[in-house]
Amino acid sequence: MEEMEVDLHIEISESDSSTEVDEEEEEDDGSMQNASTFERLRRLASRVQRRRLGAGLRFHSFSVDERLQILQRSLQALEEHDRNRVVNMDPRLMESSPHSSHSAAGIPTVSQESATTEADGTGAVVQPEAQLEHPTPENEAVSVPVEASAAATHTAAQEDVDDGEGETCSICFELWTTAGDHRLAALRCGHLFGHICIKRWLMSGGNKCPQCNKPAKRDHIILLYARKLRALDNSEVMQLKRALEIEQGLRRKEELETAQCRLQLQVTTDENIKLRKEVEEGRRWRAHMASSSSQGGALSLSQTQDTSTGGHYVFSKAVLISQAGGSRVLSYCEPLGCLLASQPSPHATLVPGFGVKKISTVNLKASQYVPIHGKQIRGLAFSRQQDGLLLSAALDNTVKLTSLMTNTVVQAYNTGRPVWSCCWCHDNNNYIYAGLSNGSVLVYDTRDTSTCVQELAPLCSSCPMVSLSYIPRTASSSFPCGGLIAGTLEGGCFWEHVDGTTYTPHILPLESGNCTDIQVEPDSRHCLVTYRPGRANPSLRSVLMELTRSPRSDSSQPSVCSCSPVQTFIAGSSGKLLTKNAVFKIPAAEGSTLVCAGDEGTNSTMVWDAGTGALLQKLPADLPVLDICPFEVNQSSYLASLTEKMLKVYKWE
Repeated sequence: MEEMEVDLHIEISESDSSTEVDEEEEEDDGSMQNASTFERLRRLASRVQRRRLGAGLRFHSFSVDERLQILQRSLQALEEHDRNRVVNMDPRLMESSPHSSHSAAGIPTVSQESATTEADGTGAVVQPEAQLEHPTPENEAVSVPVEASAAATHTAAQEDVDDGEGETCSICFELWTTAGDHRLAALRCGHLFGHICIKRWLMSGGNKCPQCNKPAKRDHIILLYARKLRALDNSEVMQLKRALEIEQGLRRKEELETAQCRLQLQVTTDENIKLRKEVEEGRRWRAHMASSSSQGGALSLSQTQDTSTGGHYVFSKAVLISQAGGSRVLSYCEPLGCLLASQPSPHATLVPGFGVKKISTVNLKASQYVPIHGKQIRGLAFSRQQDGLLLSAALDNTVKLTSLMTNTVVQAYNTGRPVWSCCWCHDNNNYIYAGLSNGSVLVYDTRDTSTCVQELAPLCSSCPMVSLSYIPRTASSSFPCGGLIAGTLEGGCFWEHVDGTTYTPHILPLESGNCTDIQVEPDSRHCLVTYRPGRANPSLRSVLMELTRSPRSDSSQPSVCSCSPVQTFIAGSSGKLLTKNAVFKIPAAEGSTLVCAGDEGTNSTMVWDAGTGALLQKLPADLPVLDICPFEVNQSSYLASLTEKMLKVYKWE
């Protein structure tokens, strides 16, 4: 700080002294001598600021006390230079100048014959004429006509004062603007400043006006809109800058979208090339197998399995769902192209409860967590309206409808008991079903937000309703009716949906006591019933059954709906968890039906051919598989298996 003060002092005393002293000395009627001390300091600071800006320095970067000290030192140096200039001035110029008689400035009259004359009480001695015969460079500068110099300096000084008073802030000595941070502002006392300057002044501890020392606060600042004050209008520049920033942001967004589209196109092209190569290899392999079979060659077991189904599952990717575990059920949303896996909240302290995590099927990455329930979720289902509306059931005694478009719960029903399963009515999407822990089924109308419209009471026991599946009405000769298949731990029943709210119950001939899950393949009207190990059967079994309906013997007697076993699939010897299995068709395998079930003993997903009953594959997992979900993306078939922590995706090839 001291070095900067010295530089400022030297620059004023050396470079500005000749011009500014002339201005002050030559002004008419001694106007500068009669000016107030504050006005003189302010004008001097304005000149200093304009010269310091050329050197890259900011005078307002100093504090108020430091600026005052700098100005006082500069003023003292200027006065000292005045006295020295009087001593070195040529007496002939003094006599010829019309302003030489102004003794009010403290300059005495000097004759040509006098060698030494005492100045006005300061002790300064005027040099004799003999010493001025060979003038120094400083004396040469003084030899300019005094009247022309006085007029020029007076005009420049007046312009500087006008500029400083009408357009500059008295704190930073910079121009005001009509927009932005340095726009014109005033205090209650009436003094004008740049808005950011006076704001910083008051925030830094100043509680008075910098000019009149009247009390001031931040809320005293008033923005001015006067037209007569000369302020630099940069509003159009600011608007253009904002428009430029908006255009630059839009351009960056378009470039990003273009890059993403290029990447997606490249990925699709590579996938297409890969599929073409695989199809060609499959054709050659089939031709080779056909030729070898005609020659009597025996096929291995794996070759027989691949020939019967036309392919197998290949591991694609594993996705971490929950580091702490707790995932339970899985579902696929076709309109949004994403898988949904239930899990506890990843931020239990901030957002407690349970929800679902979205996994995009495009890049198989977990994207977003949606909070829904307060306790564990036991059922997820989607309607066939392609509206992205998720139905969820949980142990917190609620059934909720969540819009995945906005990730918000749009409707909630209080069931009064823990809910173990749920599904939609595919014949009328206004109805939903909730399976309770006491074995009953509640029917809700989404147009009625108050309560359920009907309750289907349990037929046999009060065991929890572990699974619900709806079969839509279709023109089928073997089973031409629709309804709800409900599975409990003691067995299952079929609630035939006659019309409206009329349901006819049919008890299915299932084994009692060991049923854990019932899943339905609606096109073929087959259901997959899973039994846990027991005394009679020590292994986990999945039995594929065909639904049938007996013809009416009498028009007054209702028809009887039943089911009969078609194929049985044996898994491991452990079945402690209530896992959800799957039965589905694969279009890529020319309509082949597959059965998938989780094996707790080997922590794997077992895949069988429903037609032959042969075990095709065992897809390994790190933990017991809790839910299985088949889905299709871009005419390709996939299979997702869910454990407590991980989701594994396999592609059919």
